[in-house]
Amino acid sequence: MAAPPASAVADFGEPFEVEGFEGRVASAYQPADLAATVAHALDPAAAIETLHWGRNYLYRTLFETADGSVEVVVKQFRNASRRQRLDRRIKGSKAERSWRTAVAFGAAGLLTPEPVLLAESKRPDGPSFYLCRYLGEVVEARYFFRARNVGEEGQEFPHLDPEAVLTGLGQSLRRMHDAGFLHRDMSSGNVLIEPRRGDGEGPNLAFHIIDLNRTRRLASLSDRQRSRDLSRLMIFRPEDQRRFLDAYWGPASERQRNLYQRYHRGFLNKNRIKKQVRGRLRGLTQWLRDLVLPRHAHAHIPNVPEGTETREKVVWDRLSDQPHQHAGKLEKLGTRMADFPQHAAELAAAAGALPAARKRYRELTADLYQSPAPWPGAGICLRPWPEDPEALLTAVDELGVRQILLRLHPWQEDHGDEESLARELAQRGYELTFALPQNRELVRDPERWRHAIEELAERFRPFGSTFQIGQAINRSKWGVWNLREYFELAETAAGILRRRPGTQILGPGVIDFELHATAAALNWRHTDLCFDAMASLLYVDRRGAPENRQVGFDTVGKVTLLKAIAETARNCRGRSWITEVNWPLWEGPHSPAGRSVSVSEEVQAHYLTRYFLLAFGTGLVERIFWWQLVARGYGLTTEEDGVLRRRPSFHALAFLERELRHGQLVGPLEVAPPARAILYRNGGGDAGLIAWSTEGEVEVELPGVGGVGRDLTGREVKLPSPGRARLGPGPSFYPFEA
Repeated sequence: MAAPPASAVADFGEPFEVEGFEGRVASAYQPADLAATVAHALDPAAAIETLHWGRNYLYRTLFETADGSVEVVVKQFRNASRRQRLDRRIKGSKAERSWRTAVAFGAAGLLTPEPVLLAESKRPDGPSFYLCRYLGEVVEARYFFRARNVGEEGQEFPHLDPEAVLTGLGQSLRRMHDAGFLHRDMSSGNVLIEPRRGDGEGPNLAFHIIDLNRTRRLASLSDRQRSRDLSRLMIFRPEDQRRFLDAYWGPASERQRNLYQRYHRGFLNKNRIKKQVRGRLRGLTQWLRDLVLPRHAHAHIPNVPEGTETREKVVWDRLSDQPHQHAGKLEKLGTRMADFPQHAAELAAAAGALPAARKRYRELTADLYQSPAPWPGAGICLRPWPEDPEALLTAVDELGVRQILLRLHPWQEDHGDEESLARELAQRGYELTFALPQNRELVRDPERWRHAIEELAERFRPFGSTFQIGQAINRSKWGVWNLREYFELAETAAGILRRRPGTQILGPGVIDFELHATAAALNWRHTDLCFDAMASLLYVDRRGAPENRQVGFDTVGKVTLLKAIAETARNCRGRSWITEVNWPLWEGPHSPAGRSVSVSEEVQAHYLTRYFLLAFGTGLVERIFWWQLVARGYGLTTEEDGVLRRRPSFHALAFLERELRHGQLVGPLEVAPPARAILYRNGGGDAGLIAWSTEGEVEVELPGVGGVGRDLTGREVKLPSPGRARLGPGPSFYPFEA
């Protein structure tokens, strides 16, 4: 294979300096407005797509040059730790090393995505960024070899010939080593395979080497260094290893093969041992680290000033639309200990309430599914989308739900966008509920809270009569550290809101399944406030699927227990609403939770549907609202190229609402695990069955099912035979004839 042409960039670019950053921009990609282009490219909010979310964050975005926009990959490196700052000072940042090596690659005629920009924060602990051209039509070698090792490359990558891949990769890496570059992290994930149309019938393959920040350039490389560098590749078939090594060495000697095998086995054993050790120690070491150190924030989250008191160490994370708590566990524990008398009283209130709640829980459990549960209609949470308000309203109309929860921010000075949205929704006949969250500033300034609630009540009461007071009151990042602080806010707000007849008050807004916090708030004896309905932010994402259990309770059990607490509480009239739920997506810092609980868009659609069916099927919940319609990281839609792309979860909820509007959930049908099935009647009175599997694909008996079913997109699902169905994690809807 002939040597590929050199990269278009063979110099170190032009230096630049803008507010907060300095660096270099490649001559071929000079922007017309440097400051604006750099600010846009380095802002994760401008990401078109998350490519990798780990120690470093990679995303795709647009870079505006004088000749037009180009797609680039942005790799964000953190420099928050002491070791990272020391490495940056001595060796240069990882971004700078990536830039230098990429330029050297281009000068040596080696392929790597063209470097576009290097940006270094002027703060010692600030992030560094490396930008390169985005290569669209490429395949990560790791996915090809993963399929190849199990014999599925023909189905997954029919356009890639295995012999051509092995030969081309071997020759490309030989050229890299001959040029003196020792990659030092030459995994299959750091090779991009690009099919290029050649003069012959089939495509030629180009191999781009990426992740260059560890690479060193030496005068020459020994056979040991070369073999060790190659040993990380996921080439496991003996015949593939022979072809690859022959292409690299041209051909390989017995000594060279043995040397490679020794390093390859050593690498695999090292990884196996490391995985076992990390698996045993990760939880403990992470807990100890979190106990002593403050939380490790994403690079876009601002720091708090030095010397800030623990209760005030909160900043707003604009990407996930929630506060971020900088205080570590040890700091928070010290503050909790200072409030010990308050927390002791809270625990006493919860403990005193639980016996009655437990008794009622048993009664409710025994009565489950004794009669059909009417479908009350799904709900959606909203915030304004000023970029295109009409597109937001169009999406709401298309979704088909009639229940809207609009979250207001009392700390804002301007509520014009929220008022315009509320007015338009009310005119279109939607039922509006308003959430009134708090932050630490408002907790500390009761007069400001009072004035804010008076203004919001005056402006928004004409559009809706139901208000939730409080948000995640059991999370210190939302500003509340004890129930006394919460009820001071809640009593003030309720007094203002109830001046208008017919107003409903929801609370307390406990997040996650923390029954002690809910029971304490709803049985707190130092208040005369009584909620018309209990509002819960019942997230179960940290347990994965909604059928999974937490302290013995799945979603049905949690909903039932919350209803029991509400019915036996002194501060609640017995009704239960779920005002927030979602499953976070694998979209980097936009995700409101960690990587370990994030899911794909398809899985989110499955979990959403199953959650609504399970919770509403009990008949114990009046409303469930998904948070929210438009959002990166968790929303039913996301902005892409100026338009709202409907995710699978959007279509799933729309289908669910169309199918069950004015209908009933009759109850579960007993089927063989891992299948689940729920009988229902639609608005026209026709009987149906909704079924899914909690453990992959299964084929099960479904007595009474006949005809053709539909999946969450409305596509037809055929039965393998009458009375039998092939089920997956996405619920399917079937006619029921029994």
